[in-house]
Amino acid sequence: MSTYGTYPSEYDVFYGGLFFAFVLFALALVVIGYVVTALIYYFTAKTNELGEIAFWAWIPLLNVYLLFAFGSSKTTMEEIKKESLIFMFIYIGLAIVQIIPFIGILASIALIVLGIYYMYRLFYRWTGEPGMSILFIILTIVTGSLFFYIYGLIKMKKPFVA
Repeated sequence: MSTYGTYPSEYDVFYGGLFFAFVLFALALVVIGYVVTALIYYFTAKTNELGEIAFWAWIPLLNVYLLFAFGSSKTTMEEIKKESLIFMFIYIGLAIVQIIPFIGILASIALIVLGIYYMYRLFYRWTGEPGMSILFIILTIVTGSLFFYIYGLIKMKKPFVA
């Protein structure tokens, strides 16, 4: 006769409930992070004469279009849109290529580099100082994006300085 029963023990119920609570907590953090990022992107776009593309902030996964627009060095709206669209397609392509074994690792690294570079560009546009932008990227990584949320909420209604 087996010593293992078919009924769940109190440990199974406890750890199952703990896992469920963790998943709910993580999901809540993701939703809060998404909403705060969308607010930052939306108001930053409105403040910095990108109002006609500000709606992209609310579209999940495609709101990186605004991040690419913020980092653009172009001057006209048409050029900014074109460059942002090109980089968004590159971003989406890299995200799709991630599922391919081995090559996916390189695509992941490229996605991380692309994201960090455009976050740097956004911080640079807010501060106008390259050194501060690098420091802010490091703080964003170390704090798990908490620094970006706080700084972004402070700066979202102020025009870019660079």
